[in-house]
Amino acid sequence: MANLAEQLLNALTLAGLLFLVSAGLSLVFGILRVVNFAHGVFYMLGAYLGFTTVAVTGWFWPALLIVPPVVGALGALVESSTLRFIYRRPPIYQLLLTFGLALILEESLRIVYGPTAKGVEPPPSLQGALSLGSLLYRLFVVGLSLAVAVAVWLFLRKTRAGLVIRAVAQNSEMADCLGADVARVRTLVFGAACALAGLGGVAAAPMTTAYLGMGIGVIVDAFVVVVIGGLGSIGGSVAGSLVVGAAQTWGAFYLPETAMVIMYAVMGAILIFRPWGLFGEEE
Repeated sequence: MANLAEQLLNALTLAGLLFLVSAGLSLVFGILRVVNFAHGVFYMLGAYLGFTTVAVTGWFWPALLIVPPVVGALGALVESSTLRFIYRRPPIYQLLLTFGLALILEESLRIVYGPTAKGVEPPPSLQGALSLGSLLYRLFVVGLSLAVAVAVWLFLRKTRAGLVIRAVAQNSEMADCLGADVARVRTLVFGAACALAGLGGVAAAPMTTAYLGMGIGVIVDAFVVVVIGGLGSIGGSVAGSLVVGAAQTWGAFYLPETAMVIMYAVMGAILIFRPWGLFGEEE
């Protein structure tokens, strides 16, 4: 029972981190129709900026407040200066551009921080004995992810700004005719998506450290999440994150040789029988 409870917490923690990344990835596709290969780099950037903030202030909590808006502002700048000009071009242009941006940003981080990993201390209130400290911080990550999921859902469903965002996602031309500033909505959504990824990076840094290449693994898992849950669906991101988190955690514990096979088998089944995802809408 103790092992089961520990693996359940590990699965929920991984699912929470994956949600913070995949929710932004799903929003960007649902509204901008862009598959953003650079999204994982913003997750890595959040981890490195979290390390810097903790090193400067001596506290972990300011990183959770400062880093996401900074990463979001950088994402908005990237969208307004590059992606905005290729929305009407074939998808291959978007894939090549975002892949190139990912390489540029990762190399920039390597130049600034060097090749070695950077450790981040969790807040003292969530430390203590090794097992208890790990437990408390993982519970905090789960609670943070759940709070963000509820906040994003309420924002999209219960506010006027969320209504405009959903209108742009469904029919940007009609929303533009009705007076919505489509270009601004796209920029703000892309920035918000990058801010969520940055928040995920800050939350993950005390458990994984900040290291070069950490965005590659998480972006692959995030793509699996959005395929399972459905592109453009926040509820789908939650469901997909839980599926992938459980498959990776319990699979690695009970069936280590087939853990990755299980995850990709689920994704393959979704693509065959319901290609728009569990919570996505067929177009």
